[in-house]
Amino acid sequence: MGGLKDELLKAIWHAFTALDLDRSGKVSKSQLKVLSHNLCTVLKVPHDPVALEEHFRDDDEGPVSNQGYMPYLNKFILEKVQDNFDKIEFNRMCWTLCVKKNLTKNPLLITEDDAFKVWVIFNFLSEDKYPLIIVPEEIEYLLKKLTEAMGGGWQQEEFEHYKIGFEDSKDGLSAWELIELIGNGQFSKGMDRQTVSMAVNEVFNELILDVLKQGYMMKKGHKRKNWTERWFVLKPNIISYYVSEDLKDKKGDILLDENCCVESLPDKDGKKCLFLIKCFDKTFEISASDKKKKQEWIQAIHSTIHLLKLGSPPPHKEARQRRKELRRKLLAEQEELERQMKELQAANENKQQELESVRKKLEEAASRAADEEKKRLQTQVELQTRFSTELEREKLIRQQMEEQVAQKSSELEQYLQRVRELEDMYLKLQEALEDERQARQDEETVRKLQARLLEEESSKRAELEKWHVAQQQAIQTTEAEKQALEQQRVVKEQALQEAMAQLAQLELERKQALEQYEGVKKKLEMATNTTKSWKDKVAHHEGLIRLIEPGSKNPHLITNWGPAAFTQAELEEREKSWKEKKTTE
Repeated sequence: MGGLKDELLKAIWHAFTALDLDRSGKVSKSQLKVLSHNLCTVLKVPHDPVALEEHFRDDDEGPVSNQGYMPYLNKFILEKVQDNFDKIEFNRMCWTLCVKKNLTKNPLLITEDDAFKVWVIFNFLSEDKYPLIIVPEEIEYLLKKLTEAMGGGWQQEEFEHYKIGFEDSKDGLSAWELIELIGNGQFSKGMDRQTVSMAVNEVFNELILDVLKQGYMMKKGHKRKNWTERWFVLKPNIISYYVSEDLKDKKGDILLDENCCVESLPDKDGKKCLFLIKCFDKTFEISASDKKKKQEWIQAIHSTIHLLKLGSPPPHKEARQRRKELRRKLLAEQEELERQMKELQAANENKQQELESVRKKLEEAASRAADEEKKRLQTQVELQTRFSTELEREKLIRQQMEEQVAQKSSELEQYLQRVRELEDMYLKLQEALEDERQARQDEETVRKLQARLLEEESSKRAELEKWHVAQQQAIQTTEAEKQALEQQRVVKEQALQEAMAQLAQLELERKQALEQYEGVKKKLEMATNTTKSWKDKVAHHEGLIRLIEPGSKNPHLITNWGPAAFTQAELEEREKSWKEKKTTE
């Protein structure tokens, strides 16, 4: 409740200071009555005008200061506030009171509604001290969020140059200076009004409305079991879904608690990227647009349920609290360092005073006896020894710090060397993969050549068998045709000899192709062993590089001697050539 009260006070402070027209720190009682009535209305707190009169009974005429109004505000309004009011309406009311007086008249790249959202974000990120300011660290955080939402690149050097322009006495920016900074487009160069407006709205939804994730998905109905597209909005304890992203037609809520869970579902009924949200009394089946969106939603909902189990605030609020705690810690350390410096300075002054006192005592004791002279000298030697010891100790500490720095530098150099080795290994692995791919191509070429030669050999053998059969039939013919057939036999015998010669040549070429195939196969085995060696090395170092495997080959024609090395079109062309040759003979 304390955090809610602090957030409300920031907006009320803007409204109170806007009513203070002469900047005297006081506001008339009639204006405070109107302000109090409006606050009670938007905060849904019962208004008690009598309490206001009773509280300022002794100050009926004069104006009321901020300090005088705070006790009444705390007792009769803020302590009665419940978390059941519209925060946007409350902020809008306070904004209306202060915008006309403070908003710059210069033309801005953002609309007044965007300026209102920046004002609310300012109240969320500002420090818990008055007058309210936003420190440079939070300005940088907000500008980075806006730049990321616009899809641009963050200009760190430009922001550092902007920070240098801060006045020495200026710890941060006011709400109106922040609005002007964002509105003048200094950190959104090249972006149009619509892009900047969408970025402001996205950051506003995340930081103020606690929207952790939103987007379109398909939802399965509970009664009709049909699938309908809905706009889902995830918040820390609820998922609301609407007809569209304008959020005007709300269709329902999914209440989240620590007993809820989210599970991935397999694809079914033509729907893909499914997941299930289980609640106490209902389950919801939802289909995302792709696997990436599905995983993002499952992770976001799981993280939200985990935060509910831990009782932790939303991530952006927890991050804001950590940044504030870090700044407080740094400030405390800085104050402690200043205090130690003052103590050291005081100790140094005391030592100088002691030395001065010793010097005076030594001068006064110059006339004393020899024994007193020895004591004085002994005291001086002890002081010098103590200071020398302290000096040596400081040198030793400095040396240790230098050794630590050198050790860190050595570790960094080793890490960089390891990165370079991994890069070299990756390049060599790519070369090995390229060698393996080339060897596979050579193997495929030889296999095709071998299959082509085998096919030609088979064709020749079939042709020889046909000629042999024809020759046998010719012998069985009548004696009258014997002479003509004898002539034909001679011709065919010559053709047979030529075919046998061609067959022998083909057999020789097949053997040569087989030898080439064996050579390529050995190269392929060597490339495979090299690739496997590099796989083992990479897996040993990181286990992160996934080797590229050769893809599956398309099916080929199958012959009596194995896979063919030619296409159906090539086979038809060869058959056509053989038929023409046979016809001419």
